[in-house]
Amino acid sequence: MERSVRIGKMLVFVVVAGFILFGVVMGTMYLWNWVIPEVFNGPLINFWQTLGLLALSKIFFWNFGGRCTHQSHNVGPWKYYWRKKWDSMPPEDRERFKQKMKEKWCYKFDEKSPDQSGSANV
Repeated sequence: MERSVRIGKMLVFVVVAGFILFGVVMGTMYLWNWVIPEVFNGPLINFWQTLGLLALSKIFFWNFGGRCTHQSHNVGPWKYYWRKKWDSMPPEDRERFKQKMKEKWCYKFDEKSPDQSGSANV
């Protein structure tokens, strides 16, 4: 019984994924055929050309399932070095380091400064 349920779920997934892919391709095709010939005097394209265009854009511009590119600044050889260094610091040194970074990078307005009155009327 469990095997037939699993096969049924996979079949439903394949059908739904097929409809979603078909909808994305058709939407892209209609959008292309509505905008590109009018704006750039370009050609009209059919379903298969649109599918090829989407495949090319996937190859050229998207990531193929690896790590996310917007998080690439978190990976690399220095991450593990600094994590190890941070973990070996005593709590007092950590707090001192945090305070130094806050003073250096987190600017706070001096509330008693007369030129920072908070009003927009100058």
